[in-house]
Amino acid sequence: MPGPLDGVRVIDLTSMVSGPLATMILADQGADVIKVENPRGGDYTRAVSTRHGGFSASFLNNNRNKRSIALNLKDPRGLDLLHRLAADADVLVQNFRPGVADRMGVGEDAIRAVAPGIIYVSISGFGERGPYAAKPVYDPLVQALSGLTTVQAGSDELRPRLVRTILPDKLTGFTAAQAITAALLARERSGQGQHIRVSMLDSVVSFLWSSDMGSQTFVGKEHPQQKAQSFIDLIYETADGYISVAVQSDKEWAGLIAALDRPEWLEDPRFATAALRHENIDDRLNLTQDVLRTRSSAEWLARLEAEDVPCAPVLRRRDMIEHPQIVANEIVVETEHPQAGPIRQARPAPRFSETPATHRHGAPLLGEHSRDVLAELGLSDDEIDALLSDEIIHVAERGGVS
Repeated sequence: MPGPLDGVRVIDLTSMVSGPLATMILADQGADVIKVENPRGGDYTRAVSTRHGGFSASFLNNNRNKRSIALNLKDPRGLDLLHRLAADADVLVQNFRPGVADRMGVGEDAIRAVAPGIIYVSISGFGERGPYAAKPVYDPLVQALSGLTTVQAGSDELRPRLVRTILPDKLTGFTAAQAITAALLARERSGQGQHIRVSMLDSVVSFLWSSDMGSQTFVGKEHPQQKAQSFIDLIYETADGYISVAVQSDKEWAGLIAALDRPEWLEDPRFATAALRHENIDDRLNLTQDVLRTRSSAEWLARLEAEDVPCAPVLRRRDMIEHPQIVANEIVVETEHPQAGPIRQARPAPRFSETPATHRHGAPLLGEHSRDVLAELGLSDDEIDALLSDEIIHVAERGGVS
């Protein structure tokens, strides 16, 4: 059975990660995503490191289930072809710097002139207004401006720290994908398209507010600076590795005491209530750490699990993919890519009971589907050959590397 977005056509003008991830989520859920790329090199992530068979891991992991057409949008004939594609599309997504899409002839007004009901999506770094709108942007800059780096530091008094993954990029991809499906539902009800604007900065600030902005929530009663509850991570060293243990309720605290065989903690006035355990958090965590160093991770996990205490091993990436929980949920899957060979990826996270997301094909070669897509527009082989000869399009032959 096809995915939930079967029949939806998306024109993808994005590159790097935030936009391609958003459109790959839609592609995984059944949408026909046509990735429009510059014939000279295409998406920048095609060229980054960690490569095999002519493909980078980054490109493979953000562009599966898409079709690629390579169009020279600087030529009026290429731009006309893009407009013809958009005329039959439901969604167009671009992540050019604000103002660039309009100058290229692919801004909202130009696209809506040929596709009045389209969902037009603009993904930006800092938003479309304000002193930073036109600035170049990368993930660390958004982490810095949003306050995420000081959250990661644990306190405003400590040196800010980056989250060691491109969280703003990826979070923006998921935010945009959800917004697109909401807009498609709204159009189904009203018949009207709309313009979705989502920035990396918007996405991260919204993300932080649900748990990390309590000091700024009450107007007129703001705290001057955010202090950490504790500077001790809930990652504990054992005799042979690391585990994570987290307790909240009285029941979990009692379970921890039983697992660690420290009955005297039940009588310790510092830990008599949840409020006191929170007030004396450093003492509590340091005592816990001292005990956990005395046995192996496997021993402690078995004892903690027997007492129903929330716990988990700390896994390296190479260990995670083989953990029984990952295997049982079939989270990591292996497929065969025609050029890159056997590849391992995470399956789409949502699991639909009636319209499952599927792996139809891997990430495409640059221009792999140029002929197919243009033929669907009604162009003849001779017309396509002429565009190829004039370098308006690029065509990659399947089985080759481009």
